[in-house]
Amino acid sequence: MENFAERKLLFRGGTVVTASEILQADVLVVGEQIAAVTKDLVVPDAEVVDAKGKLILPGGIDPHTHFDLPMFNTVSSDDHYTGTKAAAFGGTTTVIDFIPQDWDTLEEAVQAWHVKAAKAAVDYSFHMNITRWDENTRRELPRLREWGITTVKVFTAYNGRLRLQDGEIFEVIRLAWQNGILTMVHAENGDVIEILVREALEAGHTEPIWHARTRPAWGAVEAVLRASALAAQADAPLYIVHMNTAGGAEQLRYAREHGVRVMGETCPQYLFFTEDDLKRPDGAKWICSPPMRTRKDNEMLWHALEHNWLSTIGTDHCPFFYDGTKPIIYEGKPVAIPGKELGKDDFTKIPNGLPGVGDRLPVLWTEGVVKGRLSPQQFVAYTSTNPAKIFGLYPRKGTIAPGADADLVLWDPDLKVKYGVKVAQHRTDYNLYEGWELTGFPVQVYLRGRLIVDHGEWHGIRGGGRFLHRGVPQVI
Repeated sequence: MENFAERKLLFRGGTVVTASEILQADVLVVGEQIAAVTKDLVVPDAEVVDAKGKLILPGGIDPHTHFDLPMFNTVSSDDHYTGTKAAAFGGTTTVIDFIPQDWDTLEEAVQAWHVKAAKAAVDYSFHMNITRWDENTRRELPRLREWGITTVKVFTAYNGRLRLQDGEIFEVIRLAWQNGILTMVHAENGDVIEILVREALEAGHTEPIWHARTRPAWGAVEAVLRASALAAQADAPLYIVHMNTAGGAEQLRYAREHGVRVMGETCPQYLFFTEDDLKRPDGAKWICSPPMRTRKDNEMLWHALEHNWLSTIGTDHCPFFYDGTKPIIYEGKPVAIPGKELGKDDFTKIPNGLPGVGDRLPVLWTEGVVKGRLSPQQFVAYTSTNPAKIFGLYPRKGTIAPGADADLVLWDPDLKVKYGVKVAQHRTDYNLYEGWELTGFPVQVYLRGRLIVDHGEWHGIRGGGRFLHRGVPQVI
C-alpha cells in the first residue's frame, strides 16, 4: 500500500495564479504539501496530472459560514458535512464557521462546536460570537487563542439577543487585541430596526420587502463608522463583516485613510441583487441580514473591490429550504427541514440566510474576472490569500508555494456551465443564480494533495477535514 506522505503528484503544463502573479509553472506535491513550483519539472516517480490549458488556483477560503445554526425554530439546512461538501464542489477547501455563545462558558461552546464540525469534509476553523459580556466572559476570552480561535464577533443589532452596547464592544475590541485576537462586527443600528419592525407589523406590513425597509441602509453606514471609531479608540484593528452599502464602503475608506486598522468583507449577494428581489413572489429566498440594497450599492461595492478598499469576499452561507414541507433527495435520501415557509405570513419569522458557499468562486470568476472587473490575482486575493493572512492561516493556506498545504483547484477558464440548484451541491431546494450562464469552473479540487472533486464526481469523505489552529491575525 502506498505511503501517502511520500506520494508525489506533478501538475504539469498549467498556469499558476496567485495573489501576486500569473506564471507558467509545474507544481510538485509531496504528500500533503507543495514541494516545488517551477517550470519544466522532471520527477520520474511522480503521478502526473495534465494541467495544460487549465489554471491552478489555491483552494478558496470562505471566512464566513453558518453551518447547523439554530434559528427561528429550525436550523440552517447545511451541516458541517453537507456544507463543506458544497464548498469543495465550488473550489473552496477551507471554511471558518461561527460559534454561538449559547452555553454557560466559552469552553463549553467551543467543545460543542467541535463535535458538530467533526464531520467536515474540508479544513475548517471557528470564530467565537461574543453576545454576552460579563466577568466570566472577560476572564475566559483570552483562552480562545490557546484553543486556536483568534477571532471574535460582536453585533450592533439584534437588541436583547445578540447585541452588545458600544462600551462593551469597545472593551471586547481592546481586550481581544491585547491577547492577539481580532474582533469582527456586524454593523447595523439595532435601535432603529426595532422601532421600524414594530411599526411595520402594527401597520399590517408582513411581506418580505419589509425586511429591507425596516433595516435602513443609513443604519449600516453610521454603524460602520461608529464601529471603526470604537476600534480607533481601543487602538486595535477591526473586521467588518458582510458590507452591503455604498455609504458603508465610503466610511470604510474614510476610516482607513485616517489610520484606522479596519478591514471590510462583502459577499456575492450584495454585488448582484437588490431590494426589488424581495418584492418577487418568491422574495423570501433573498431574505438575509443585512438585506439587499440598490443598484447604486452594487456598483459601489464593485468599485470598492476594484480599488482594493475591501479585503475579502465571504458568503455568510446560512441556507434554509424555501419550502421545507417538500423533501429533496440528498445523497439518495429524502430530506426536508423547516425553512422560509415559517414566515409566509410574517417577514420577521422568515429565517435569515442564503446558500452561497459553493457559488462564490464560479459566480465571481464569470462576473468579476471574465467581465474585466477583477484581475485573476485580485480574485485569488479576495477569495483565498487575504482571508488566509487576516485569519492567521498564511502561508499554510491561501497560496501556491513550497511548504503550503496542497489545497489546489484545477480551473478550466473555458468551461461553460448553466448554473443552478442542480449544479450546486448545497442541501437546500433553490439557488440564487438559477439559470446563470457561467464561463470558467473548477474541474478538480485537491485538499492537502487528495483529490476530493473530479469533474463533478465526489471523492471526499465525511470527516476528512481538519480543524485549523490559527495564529495571530494580520492586518492588511
